[in-house]
Amino acid sequence: MSKFALLFLLVFFGGVVAALAYSGTAAFVVYQMVYFFNPDNRWWASSIPGLRYSLIASLLMLYALAIKYRHYSEMSPWGEMAPFKWMLAVLCMYYVAYIFALDLPNHKRFTFEFLKLIIIVLVAYKLIYSEKALKVCLWVYIMGCAYIGYLAHVTGRNAQGRVEGIGMVDSLDANDTAAALVPSAVLLLYFAWMGDKKIRALSVVCGALIANGLVLINSRGAFLAGVVSLGIFILFMIFSSQQRKGQRFTAVLMVVVGLSGAIYVTDDLFWERMGTLKEIEDKETSGSSRMVFWWTTFDMLDDHPMGMGINGYNRLAPQYMDDETRGGVEHRSVHSMWFQGLSELGWLGFGFFCCMLLSLYRLARKAKKYVMSMDNTKAYFQILALECAFIGYLAAGTFINRFRAEILYWMILFLAVAIKVYYLQAKKANAGAAGEGDAASYERAKFTRKSRDVYT
Repeated sequence: MSKFALLFLLVFFGGVVAALAYSGTAAFVVYQMVYFFNPDNRWWASSIPGLRYSLIASLLMLYALAIKYRHYSEMSPWGEMAPFKWMLAVLCMYYVAYIFALDLPNHKRFTFEFLKLIIIVLVAYKLIYSEKALKVCLWVYIMGCAYIGYLAHVTGRNAQGRVEGIGMVDSLDANDTAAALVPSAVLLLYFAWMGDKKIRALSVVCGALIANGLVLINSRGAFLAGVVSLGIFILFMIFSSQQRKGQRFTAVLMVVVGLSGAIYVTDDLFWERMGTLKEIEDKETSGSSRMVFWWTTFDMLDDHPMGMGINGYNRLAPQYMDDETRGGVEHRSVHSMWFQGLSELGWLGFGFFCCMLLSLYRLARKAKKYVMSMDNTKAYFQILALECAFIGYLAAGTFINRFRAEILYWMILFLAVAIKVYYLQAKKANAGAAGEGDAASYERAKFTRKSRDVYT
């Protein structure tokens, strides 16, 4: 049996036992590991039993929530997280789109997949109930990305200078895989900064594997997204009013170390591909023709204002673009999560998605203000790191069709959990403590009045 096959089985069944005997959070951890290990598509798949591991992990999450539903609901009520209401509205729009979907079989299939994803996110929100649980889930995500980076290293590039076929459960595409790795970079930066020596050493190892994987995959969109997310976080470290001892020096040091590492792991092929970002006129190499695909969405929406459903854009592409514009591909994709959502759900459904992002941003801003008032710098920068990680994935998704991607909704989940733990739960705890203090003061005052009456 392959070592990876044995490792997967030990981790999988160990996680099942932990979820049943210790904490429901372990059920989501199992789901994360299955997502990244993707056992059905690895070379060691023949060495393990042919079980439906994703289904088992999903059912395990539901069971873990069901047996302690009251306990988890007290700590993680869904109603207090406004973005989830808009998320459900987006889901409902996919079912409404049954009426006007141009490719109904595919629309039904992928809508059902999206339904399962939303259920997973909602259940995981309850199961990840504490700061410790959130940290574990973030590290499992990072370790999963490091595993993908390792796979990129052992697989190597193909004749086109890319690494293909090493992706996760929901996609094997190289660009999709690279986009999934992007948020891990800023999270590693945060943990390396805030952690002890062991955490920093682990961060360096994981960061090296992930950076090397991104270089080998050679995705221009992921490169830009990584620069954006890391750049925003470092700028906040330098200029934020929230400062820890030596924070600015650490930020500058991280920039120097990061650039040195980038110079070491990158090669001529990587920089040659990144150089095509400048070649705006050359549609074959720069990818600028994607903007033509994006603007075509508006032409389609003139005739289909409610959207075309999943794969509808592809169906209509030959009618709205000539063969030269499509590059010889008949059913051309839109190549952007933003325009993908707009084409699938129309203005109304896409509006719901934007409202979800806006409500999440507002809650995150309130959470940061609250932890700043509590002088909790560590929590402030963790929320900020999760925001930057989310922005990084949104930036990467600008160039690929990932409107219904697992990692996109994981980023929403992780940020929502951080808001819950550091803001909503903390606020309730402080209010409860204040209430107990008021009650104690009332009892002391009542006792004083009684004593005064006696002596009078």
